[in-house]
Parts: sequence; structure tokens; C-alpha cells
Amino acid sequence: MAKTVYVLNGPNLNLLGTREPKTYGRATLKDVEAICREAGKRHGLAIEFRQTNHEGALVDSIHEAAAKKGAGVVINAGAYTHTSVALRDAIAAIELPVIEVHISNIFARESFRHLSHIAPVAKASLCGFGVAGYALAIDGLAALIAQRKG
Repeated sequence: MAKTVYVLNGPNLNLLGTREPKTYGRATLKDVEAICREAGKRHGLAIEFRQTNHEGALVDSIHEAAAKKGAGVVINAGAYTHTSVALRDAIAAIELPVIEVHISNIFARESFRHLSHIAPVAKASLCGFGVAGYALAIDGLAALIAQRKG
């Protein structure tokens, strides 16, 4: 049975394709899901893909990933990246590798976006690669999983 990677998307990511296309591009969340499933397939990983606008639902999904012994978590927490101590604490509480991903380069944007509560407790962070960053995050997670086995 394939190990499962939880790909979690936070607030407003359901609007991809129409929301600020100069910043986020024209790809939709369905496009992102297809990218993730293809990357997972290359590595023999199942993908549990979710989006929610609710902080507690993201916390619940992080807990679920750990309880179900997932392979890891790829998370784009959207604006919660900069505000949510609850997400930071949920990530710190689990023993799965977590990769933080952002479509835009958060460090080239408004100063309030430069703080990530997630980065200090994540295994790695990616930003600025557009939606291709999701596949890069899954590739990186697969490499980490392979290292643990070796």
C-alpha cells in the first residue's frame, strides 16, 4: 500500500486561477491537484489533497496525517502562515516531515508576509516557484523518506 502525503491548502487558495493572477498565475486548484498527483505517482506516493478556509480544519488535517501514519505533509497555509500559532504548534506536535510551500516569493512581497510561523518547525520551505513548487515539495519529501529508509 502506498504511503500517503497530505497536501493541505489554506484560505483563498480555492480562488487560484482568478485571484490576483499577476501574483499567483492562472493555474487553478484543480491544476495544482493534478500536479501533486503526478508528482506522487512518480514516487509511489498517494496524495490526500485538501483545501479549507478554516484554521481548525487545517489543524485537524495535520493531526489526522500523524494519526494515520502519513508519509508527510506539504502545506500552503496561505495567510495563516503569518498569523497562526495554532498551525505552528500542530506541526511541532507531529513527527512527520512537513514541507511549507508558497506559490509566490513571500519575501519579495509586503513585509508582514516575511514572517512564517511554520518555517521554524517545518523540515523545509519553498517559495516563488509558482505552482511547480508543489511538485518540488513532493520530490523533496520523497527524497527525505528515502533517506529515512536507507
